[in-house]
Amino acid sequence: MSKSKSLLSAGLSLSFFTLCSRILGLVREMTKAAFLGTSKYADAFGIAFMIPNLLRRLFAENSISVAFIPTFKGYLEDSDSDEGKKTIREFLSATITLIAFLTTCVVLIGILATPLIVKIFLDNSDTALLHETTILTRIMFPYLVVISIAAFFQGVLNGVKIFSPSGFTPVLFNSIVIAATYILTPILTNNIEDSELKAQMAARAMSIGVISGGCVQALFQLPFVLKTGWRFHFTTLKNAFNNPGTRKVMKLIVPTIIGMACYQLNDVVSTALAGKAGTGIVSSLQYSLRLQELILGIFAVSIGTVILPDLSGLAKKQLWEDFNKMLVQAAKIMALISIPITFLSLLCGEEIISLVYKSKKFSDESVRLTLDAFRMHIAGLFFIALNRIISPAFYAQGNTKSPTVAGIIGFAVNISLAFAVIILHNDGTGAGIALALSLASFTNTVALFVFLKKNQSLDVKSVTLGTIFYAAKLVVLSLIACVPAFFVRKAVLPIFEGHGRLIGFGVPLAVTAICYGAIGIVLLVITKDEIVKVIVRKVRR
Repeated sequence: MSKSKSLLSAGLSLSFFTLCSRILGLVREMTKAAFLGTSKYADAFGIAFMIPNLLRRLFAENSISVAFIPTFKGYLEDSDSDEGKKTIREFLSATITLIAFLTTCVVLIGILATPLIVKIFLDNSDTALLHETTILTRIMFPYLVVISIAAFFQGVLNGVKIFSPSGFTPVLFNSIVIAATYILTPILTNNIEDSELKAQMAARAMSIGVISGGCVQALFQLPFVLKTGWRFHFTTLKNAFNNPGTRKVMKLIVPTIIGMACYQLNDVVSTALAGKAGTGIVSSLQYSLRLQELILGIFAVSIGTVILPDLSGLAKKQLWEDFNKMLVQAAKIMALISIPITFLSLLCGEEIISLVYKSKKFSDESVRLTLDAFRMHIAGLFFIALNRIISPAFYAQGNTKSPTVAGIIGFAVNISLAFAVIILHNDGTGAGIALALSLASFTNTVALFVFLKKNQSLDVKSVTLGTIFYAAKLVVLSLIACVPAFFVRKAVLPIFEGHGRLIGFGVPLAVTAICYGAIGIVLLVITKDEIVKVIVRKVRR
């Protein structure tokens, strides 16, 4: 009992820190919006940060979750003997050496090749922007080294079931980036009157915050790692490459990199196309995605994480009827949350963006650019959320291939449509690129349902039809709720116009959302919604 309570406590604290991190991530974007808006320097910072961050996601995070932790936990099972402890110390020393060496090599090559890399993402005619993006990228490239070491520390801690320190580090990172921007920008812009030069210095201040935040992420975890009693040190490269543990880790990593690369390449190609499409497109897409990620982070990731162990247990026992019911219920819960949020966001998108981002630097034009992207991004919210539920259904059965193939299909659709939009209809906004991503998410969902049919024990027809009919019902109810909410919004907006950002946009948004939500709840009660009944029963318990 104490073990399960401890695990529950760890899960709750991790969820809390994840939520805090998502909120601070949004605040970080709000800070960026306040200092950079959708200027060319906002695009430059977005591209410069994406490059090392992409490598972090592809190698550091992937390596730790897929390869390092399972290998480390395998060694821990034989850690009672002196020989077993020695083997673990050698493995940890070899791993930290390998990480430090390989990431340093990548960073040095990356810094040298930065002028060539940034040309992929930007209009080559703007030499000043290319030069500034090169500087920002070179400032942040070493982030890959420190964040990879931080990921290694996280792997050690998670391997011995310590989760909170690693869960807290993203909170620290976002806090430091925000603080650095507010503290360093006035120092760097002292006696500077030119607004464009001020934005340029603000981007550099934010970049310094990124590398500082990465260093703190690693240093913060070190005392907790040392407290576990496991000691390690740098060893020779020969020992690092020849260690049986590191060789096993590398063998485990290689197959997964292909699938991960396809997923991450969505960002790379979309950003490259956006960078070529015009000034402000890259940053407006990132502002829009940050809002979507906050919504997903609050409910979709949590529900997906919670049901995975239950689905795994049911699959192991081959209780396919219960597996089916849980999958349908989870999909319907996702629909109940995401579809009404989608319609409210489409109705009040301008107020949401203005409330969160609008400032002196984030002008009406910035709001328009971000709103165009946000409307297309939010249209795919339900499908992205549904993917977070259906994918664990495959993992629970030990099937990692099908979600990877579905991801590759989604990637192909996204890139094809994004290319088509830019070549055939470049309207100077990111709407087409955002729509391509939403359609790719829809394609990914369809592919997952098709692959689900391979399991003959599952009643895929009931899962599919149950989800479709319930989603259609919610679309109709949301449309009905939108009608009175539309007129309420129209009446309330002029009353509070010109009363500042918080009141001018916040009050109309709140009033419209309350009206929309109240009507929606009444409609769900009238229709005797099954999922609402389930939620009420669980809350009463």
